[in-house]
Amino acid sequence: MNWEKIKFEKSLAGPLIESFVYLELRKQSAWNKTRVNLFHFRTSSDQEVDLILEMPDGTVVGIEVKSGSSVGAGAFKGLRVMEAALGKKFKRGIVLYAGDASVLFAENMFAVPISDLWS
Repeated sequence: MNWEKIKFEKSLAGPLIESFVYLELRKQSAWNKTRVNLFHFRTSSDQEVDLILEMPDGTVVGIEVKSGSSVGAGAFKGLRVMEAALGKKFKRGIVLYAGDASVLFAENMFAVPISDLWS
């Protein structure tokens, strides 16, 4: 077995899934009644959120994409930074992941299966 190849393929999983989710949200935003703008959030100290959905009223939903089948509180770190920076404009934070259960982590922070993009 070629372990180097497996290690390389695992390192591609995260960026590929992020790109897939971005393209799916972009596609869905084309036919959705609510028009959204899609952005990426990064601070000068490299805190980031993969995707930002900005609503017509200026509120935002932050989305982190994780390739793993479980999520811990650390997955919300960038979302919490964004929430602190945006205040009332921050509507909710979502971590999309490869698991199969939706989990409430805080009042406006959720872990949601990627498969929910189609439900």
